[in-house]
Amino acid sequence: MKGAEEKIYNSPYMVLDPKDHFGAWNQVFQNHNPIHVEIGMGKGNFIIENAKRYPEINFIGIEKFDSVIVRAIEKLEVEEPLQNLKLIRMDALHIMEVFDHEITTVYLNFSDPWPKKRHQNRRLSSPLFLQKYDSLFCQEKQIVMKTDNRSLFAYSIMSIANYGYQLTELSLDLYQDNVKDNIPTEYEERFANQGFPIYKLVAKKHD
Repeated sequence: MKGAEEKIYNSPYMVLDPKDHFGAWNQVFQNHNPIHVEIGMGKGNFIIENAKRYPEINFIGIEKFDSVIVRAIEKLEVEEPLQNLKLIRMDALHIMEVFDHEITTVYLNFSDPWPKKRHQNRRLSSPLFLQKYDSLFCQEKQIVMKTDNRSLFAYSIMSIANYGYQLTELSLDLYQDNVKDNIPTEYEERFANQGFPIYKLVAKKHD
């Protein structure tokens, strides 16, 4: 996208050198509020609305594609400034190089299902990634996941439970269950409007 690199470079929400803040994200936000991270934030609807709704929590959106993250930046340009939101452009494979036991919640919203078995380690709910998240979390560990992909959801339930998490919330049809205070992603709105069920889980683990 023309001009995307310039928008990303100049946005006050972008953290261009995230590894430099390893273990010191409280200094980035200049407070000690809880930090929530969305991995694969897409065009930003979910993370932006969360930051607006919950000013007492710091939010970080991670996305690896310039063409997508610039859409979130464009949305933020017409919003009131949000002091509790930062964006990072990176591949989640390297997430353990960015945070050091300072995150309380990880959101996995409509992640790539990687349906072929040989690609299962690329799924963001695979044991490989769950192990990476260990170094992100404080003592409180929480994963919140939403997807329209039934196979990925079934895999994730098993993977997360086998890793020692307790499933505290589970919905096989989020909109039929009328879950309160739900903040949709762009994909979620599209799939829900087409009548597809949206699956959701919340998993917690205490060391």
